[in-house]
Amino acid sequence: MSEPIQVEHNVQKQCFSAVVDGYQGLLEYRTVDEHTLDFCHTFVPSELRGKGVAAVLAKAAFAYAKEHQFKVIPSCSYIATYVQRHPQ
Repeated sequence: MSEPIQVEHNVQKQCFSAVVDGYQGLLEYRTVDEHTLDFCHTFVPSELRGKGVAAVLAKAAFAYAKEHQFKVIPSCSYIATYVQRHPQ
């Protein structure tokens, strides 16, 4: 996996996704109100675990939230851990 991981944002489905080696990782969110997103679920198939896919999804999701001035609720356990490791 030498190529950078490409993340797609699907606003209608409220998720960020990345396909690597034919497997898809997802970070799903809910719109709480006009100023807040709840990052509620992150899933990476076992074939991709340990390859940084979840971190790339989280980074893209937080960049989107920052760009659009959303507050984030980290209700997903992975996202809560990510926030502790990467306070911004």
